[in-house]
Amino acid sequence: MGDQLSLRALNRATLHRQLLLQRSPLTALQVLHQVAGMQAQAPNPPYYGLWTRMAAFTQQDLITLVQDRAVVRISLMRGTIHLVTAADCLAWRPLLQPVHERGFTGNWGKHLPGADLDSIAKAGRELAEAEPMTFAVLGDRLKEKFPELDGPSMAQAIRTYVPLVQVPPRGLWGFSGQAKHTSAEHWLGQPLHPAPSLEDMFLRYLAAFGPASVKDAQVWSGLTRLKEVADKLRPRLRVFRSPDGVELFDLPGAQHPAEDTPAPVRYLAEFENMLLSYDDRTRIMSDDYRQRILTPNGVFPGVFTVDGFVAGTWKVSATKKAATLTVTPFAKLSKRTVKELEAEGSLLLSFAAPGVAHETVFTV
Repeated sequence: MGDQLSLRALNRATLHRQLLLQRSPLTALQVLHQVAGMQAQAPNPPYYGLWTRMAAFTQQDLITLVQDRAVVRISLMRGTIHLVTAADCLAWRPLLQPVHERGFTGNWGKHLPGADLDSIAKAGRELAEAEPMTFAVLGDRLKEKFPELDGPSMAQAIRTYVPLVQVPPRGLWGFSGQAKHTSAEHWLGQPLHPAPSLEDMFLRYLAAFGPASVKDAQVWSGLTRLKEVADKLRPRLRVFRSPDGVELFDLPGAQHPAEDTPAPVRYLAEFENMLLSYDDRTRIMSDDYRQRILTPNGVFPGVFTVDGFVAGTWKVSATKKAATLTVTPFAKLSKRTVKELEAEGSLLLSFAAPGVAHETVFTV
């Protein structure tokens, strides 16, 4: 069944794939490919996610990629908004269609019994491609065509059956406003991938998050029945066991850093994918700490790591004159760790709020 890996071995392998053992010289586009996209429920977290992984990164680097349509914000894994490369958008959105349909059927779809969803989707696509619009406006416009149906539910039907991307200025650092949408095909000037491969997507998951189990991959994607994919790929993969004996798959040439490889403190953004992409998340966060960061509305706060594992939360608050980094440890920190967090926090504040007074505050 394969060699058993310790928790620290899994941790270091994951941090290596996620470019968190040392900052990478890769470009922002290359990083987004390597880490298989970044969850982007809010506009700013991907900027922090890239900053903490890259040797050199500015907000303008990502702004340019968004404006040039090299990356897009679109509902993908788990039916949530992700920032991904244009190529991954076109290849992965068709594969994740069952995830979107399952979510719609169990929620908004209940308000559209017997509706002709094909006709609604066609009308919605035409509207969104003629002019990017918010879901509220899209629902109102669709109700003009289908007055007997619920507008908000029809807007969500378009989100489900048409691959909608959020267009700028949504997703640009320093801008605000509601998300407006058009189709990925219209925005990118290309059709969705005609023959997307679940096997390729599974391999990309392992490249970014492996070694990992079938359940891990299913939690990351929202898809089911991935054991069939893993079994088909088995002859091409390495097989390990987790500390609990669960079967883990990995790419044959993937690196496994030594357990004692130093892991510097890192500030990870809200909705950090490593916290959301495993069935068993103990490789990065204890179950006790996981319960401490769960919120009723599903928002995952920014967290910081010490020796590679989640050790608390952080938040930046800023005005025109000052910015404060509030650090909330889950347990007592050594003086050395506090100094490391202060040093890294100073860099974080310089990135987030340059040109104003900075302060780092540790709370209980």
